[in-house]
Amino acid sequence: MQKLNCVIIDDEPLARDVVESFAKAVPFLNILATFEDPVDALLFVKDQPVDIVFSDIEMPKLNGLEFVRALENSVVVIFITAYRDFAIDGFETGATDYLVKPVRFDRFLKAVNKAKDYLELKRSSSIQQVTDDRIFIKSEGKLVKILLDEILYVEAQGDYLKIVIPSGKYSTQATLKSMEEILSLPKFFRIQRSFILNLDSVRSVNGNMVELVNGKSISIALNKKEELFDLLGIK
Repeated sequence: MQKLNCVIIDDEPLARDVVESFAKAVPFLNILATFEDPVDALLFVKDQPVDIVFSDIEMPKLNGLEFVRALENSVVVIFITAYRDFAIDGFETGATDYLVKPVRFDRFLKAVNKAKDYLELKRSSSIQQVTDDRIFIKSEGKLVKILLDEILYVEAQGDYLKIVIPSGKYSTQATLKSMEEILSLPKFFRIQRSFILNLDSVRSVNGNMVELVNGKSISIALNKKEELFDLLGIK
């Protein structure tokens, strides 16, 4: 099995050492580097083939949430924090899991297995982009052609995606992140953790909810509302 490259970021030496020792005990993990300074780590991750980042949240200069938002390439992030309440903020950034200090090895192993499953799913995605305007997906044992302009929204449902178009809906095994790499701005927007929507399909906005032309209502993540309004031209 191909090893997964990982980096560890924590301004506490003892915490770094614990995670490093755990990672060395997992056969499919390969530690590329450890960092005290998250800025140094950010520069490293942007230029290296990193699969998993283990990152503390509370750090000087650049906290873990800011670090993830600054990433340009797609990596799996597992947050490590002394404060359980930070987990919600972590998941808003798309983190795969979080570990609470002091980290236990059994919980660490559960998190890295989850990350491995996610990466294997991503690499074996059942979505094929054949041209700029269409994809084929594996759904119910057959290949289905979908024109990107027809997509109203995409919803993550566990290990599957529900892709909704005016004539119906399809389910395929894939990650929302892999779909996000195909459905990009300015036409498509990830409105929250589980949904990507076609901005042309928005009929109305009411508070923290959008209603689409097919009647579907979707909540807007608080940190996405301002950007959504800008994209829709709402003042």
